[in-house]
Amino acid sequence: MKFKHNKKRNTAFLYETMIKELTKAVVNKDLERKKFIVETMKQYFNSNTLLGKELRIYRDLNETSGVDLYTAERLLTESKKDFHSMDRKEVFNLQTELISEINKAVGKETFNNFVPNYKNLATIYQIFSNQNSTKELILLERRILKTLIAKSSKAPTKQMPHVNNLTLKTFIKNYNDKYSQSITENQQELLNKYILSFSDNGLEFKIYLNEEVARLKSELHTILENKELTTDKGLKEKLTELRTLLESFSRTRIDEKMIVKIMKIQNLIKETKE
Repeated sequence: MKFKHNKKRNTAFLYETMIKELTKAVVNKDLERKKFIVETMKQYFNSNTLLGKELRIYRDLNETSGVDLYTAERLLTESKKDFHSMDRKEVFNLQTELISEINKAVGKETFNNFVPNYKNLATIYQIFSNQNSTKELILLERRILKTLIAKSSKAPTKQMPHVNNLTLKTFIKNYNDKYSQSITENQQELLNKYILSFSDNGLEFKIYLNEEVARLKSELHTILENKELTTDKGLKEKLTELRTLLESFSRTRIDEKMIVKIMKIQNLIKETKE
């Protein structure tokens, strides 16, 4: 059964497709375009805005897995309540403003970007929509409940809770204790930005991460161009694998496991250069 989905009215899709454009701007070193996208995303998606709050509702449903049926049903019910308690007219107006900004300054092709978990985001949008029959709604809710209950194939990762200042300080201390033995300046910056990012829907960290991954890819390219270094076949193969891994991060959910991988890549590149 096919269901209607207007992706331009899907707040999570708008956010993710803008992240894709931000990545392109960083890679292409288009500073003006990057500046516009960053400012626009901060304006519309910070945690105090309606779109920022709606994005959080989408994320709760999209990023949760491995819970029991009771928890899944409660999460879905409460998410629907939160969604419909928002000023829907104002949300619509803000989306319209954002769509107009994207069309004028970024380009209509932005809406054609590949977005990870697009099908899941579309299902969540359709559940929130009032345009489905009872039967359609039941089928959609069943689909999303399956994803909430399903156990992730990946090893469990630590999800960052909403934190107050005291909890944040404790978390920073734990990270520093864990990694302080040989931590570099770049690694410290990565950790600090990761920890602090949870106060703004992760926007600042995603911006930083795009830049850091682009920097690491550039460093790898320079190393691979060095014939003296790459005469070592084993080293060359490992560096090529790292480049592939960096490319995959654009399709990977940001979590502690991913951060540790990036830290290891930072360290390996530093050691190779030295």
